[in-house]
This record gives sequence, structure tokens and C-alpha cells, in this order.
Amino acid sequence: MTDLELRGRDGGTLTGAADDLERLRGSLGGPLCLANDDGYEDGCRIWNGQIGRRPAAVVRASGTADVIDTVNFARDRGLALSVKGNGHNVAGLALVDGGLCLDLTAMRGIHLDPASRIMRVQPGCNWRDADREGQAFGLAVPGGAVSTTGVSGLVLGGGFGWVTRKYGLTSDNLLSADVVTADGRLLTASPDENADLFWAICGGGGNFGVVTSFEFRAQPVGPEVTGGLILWPIDQAQEVGRLYREVSEGADDDFCAALVMRLAPPAPFVPEAMHGKPVVGIVLCHIGAEDAAAKAVAPIRGFGEPLADVITRVPFTGQQTLFDASFPYGRRYYWKSDYFDAINDDMVAIMADHSARPTSPHSSLLFFQLGGAAARLAADHSAAGNRSANYILNINAAWEAPPDEHHIAWARDFWQDLHPHSTGGVYVNFMTEDEDDSRVEAAYGTALLNQLAAVKAKYDPGNLFQVNQNIRPAA
Repeated sequence: MTDLELRGRDGGTLTGAADDLERLRGSLGGPLCLANDDGYEDGCRIWNGQIGRRPAAVVRASGTADVIDTVNFARDRGLALSVKGNGHNVAGLALVDGGLCLDLTAMRGIHLDPASRIMRVQPGCNWRDADREGQAFGLAVPGGAVSTTGVSGLVLGGGFGWVTRKYGLTSDNLLSADVVTADGRLLTASPDENADLFWAICGGGGNFGVVTSFEFRAQPVGPEVTGGLILWPIDQAQEVGRLYREVSEGADDDFCAALVMRLAPPAPFVPEAMHGKPVVGIVLCHIGAEDAAAKAVAPIRGFGEPLADVITRVPFTGQQTLFDASFPYGRRYYWKSDYFDAINDDMVAIMADHSARPTSPHSSLLFFQLGGAAARLAADHSAAGNRSANYILNINAAWEAPPDEHHIAWARDFWQDLHPHSTGGVYVNFMTEDEDDSRVEAAYGTALLNQLAAVKAKYDPGNLFQVNQNIRPAA
């Protein structure tokens, strides 16, 4: 093998690794792929097409033994190491230029015991996999709102979705996890075993090790729910914003809604004359009984003269895929995000102004309702920060091809105008690659971040797992 230059964890260049990589290749159950090998491009495939990082090598792990060998190899040689669960992170942190990528996408096993409602999920799964398995028995692990999102990244960042108000964050439903730590040990993390590590992985990201198996409590959901979307012209944004505020503030835990603004897609349920025109909408999900759901959504369905109303009884798996077409793999993305305690008329005016003049027809604003069960737990229940917030904002710049700068500028300008109304907190899974240390602190708050740094010092004192929204080990 021709010798390679690899990136070290300190940013320097390491040489003479070719023979070592060959020895690693020979020990693995799955393939190790270099740039010209079959499987390399698949190993580098991630959701955000804007990210073009090229690892020197990709280990496509077949199981826990491959994970242990790769972690030991990277640690002993001082290599930059990234970990890819499903590759859906907007910052593209599954890949590291010139380093070693540990790709877990082949590890996609799921086992559900319907009697105990315990679901074990491997790290290469996405939420479509988990939803399909659970819904065969009327169960679901509270996951995200886009079905192609990876299980690993979502739960390690806390995780929220349509049933968070009823059952808490995704990480609040985690019972235990198998974690390969920086020293190559496989540990079980749970409230009763390595409890500090368990606390940290429930929101602290991939800073503490590589999770090779998650054990969740599945919750009763579906198989049918009331869900869908209603749209109005953007010039009714103020009235719709007030409606959204009233409905969300008075909602019970079975109900969750999001305010959305964007250019109307060329969908069959949208009048053709409105295709490409700015619209405001409410997307919702009610997981309770049909009559209770009808009563809860009646104020929304009875408001004004909507352009489209596609609220109906749907399979929960259908509700989970509602946003999938708007967030396909390979499109270019840049996000800005904040948490909010409330929504007011000034905010809605800012939202409508920027949403009416996007730089791409694929860009959008999503203002998602939180609260409920997640907010009733103590602030330090887990490492997931900002759990008391009532809403979360996602400004989603999305486009097909370069140049990128004007799309990114649209999202940043939009965020700058809304940020003064926010709590100052940010969701770690919505952070982009250009966020600084102050935003990492905003994701957790000072108290949680200090506690996380102490756990980091115990389990990863050399900061092997640093290709993430990094929490540095305490001194």
C-alpha cells in the first residue's frame, strides 16, 4: 500500500500509517476502505450535500469488535476520529478530513419485546426502522419528525418530535446503552450502572464514546393519529400566528403543532396558482382518541379560508414521514436555531418578512411546539439542555447547488433578527459547523456544561471523541 498522510487529533499530519492500516484491515469483520476502494463513497455518504469532507480511511464496522479495534487504533496513533451513525447531522460531523471515519451504518438490528415494551436498536438505524417495528404492535419510541434521521445522533443530542409533549425527549426514554469508551472498554450505561456516563450520553452528544446498542422503553402510540397540515396565504401570518399561540398554549400533552412558513410546494393539494407563493401553515399531530383530536383541531380547521387542509386520520408512520420530502438526502443545508418561551406579533412579522423572500424554493421556517412531559422533568434530569423551553426554531436554508453564500446569508440574517426574542439557548443537534464555544455553552448552560466536562475527563481525558459539538475535558 502506498503510504498515506493522516490527520492527527492535534491538527498535525501523521505519516507512516499505511502498514498499520493494513494490519487493522486484516483484523476487522467489516471492510476498511481507502479513497479508491469499493465502499468508500458509500461510507462518506451523508445527508448534508454541502459537506465535502474526505476521510483518509473509512472503517465500515460489522459489530462491536470492529468498533473496539478502531477506537484503540485511533487512540494509540493520535488519529482524528469521526463516528457516523446515520450521517444525518446538519454539521456533517460524521466525517473528518484526512482522518479515520468509523461508519456504523451496517449495524442496523432492532429487537422489540412487545410485552415489556423494550426495544433494542443498533446505531446504524434510522427512525423509519424503529417506527416500522414498533407500530406493528401499536408502540413507538419517541423519535424525531423526519423519518430518515438517525437514531444515534437524535438520542445523543436529546431528541424531540411529535410525541415529546406526551412522553418526553427521546433520551428520556432511554433505559440503557452499550458504550465503547476511549480506552477501548465496552461499558453498560444505565441509571444503575455507570450512571454518570448514562446521564452524559442523554444529551451530551458523541463526546463520551461510541454507542453500539440502545435500549429504549417504547410507548403506546397509534397505529392511527390525527395529523397533517393547513395552509393560508402569507398575508394572514399575523392572524395565523395568534391562532397558533392560542392553540399551543392551551394544548394538552396529546397535541403538538408547528408553525411553518415557506414558498408553497407544487403539491397536488395546493392550488396551482399558489405554487411558489409564500404561505403560512400549521402542521399538527394529536395522538389521542379521534373525538378528542377532532375537538382539539377544530379551532384551526375552522379558521378563515385555508388554501389547503389535509388534516385527517393517518397511520403514525405516515405522520412521521410528513417532512421527509422537504429534507431529502444530498440537498445542501444550513440551519440556524434557538429556543423560545413564547411567540409574539413582532416575531411573526419578522418570520413572515424573511419567509416571503427566501433565496431558494426549498428553504423554510419551522417553529415547533415543545413543553409538556419533557419540561416537567428537572433541568438536570439529564445532559439535555434547555428542556423548559416552550418552542424551538429551525431556520432551514436548503438549496441544490453552489454557490452557497447567499443562502447561508439568508439564514443568518433571519436568525439575527429573531435571536433577541429567544431564550439564548440552542438545540445541539441543530448547530452547524461554524458555531463557537459560546453556542456550545448555550446548548447546555454553565451548570450542565461543567458537569459534562467532568464526565468527559473521566471517560475521555485525551478528547479522542472531539469531532462533534465538542465538550472539552475538565482540567
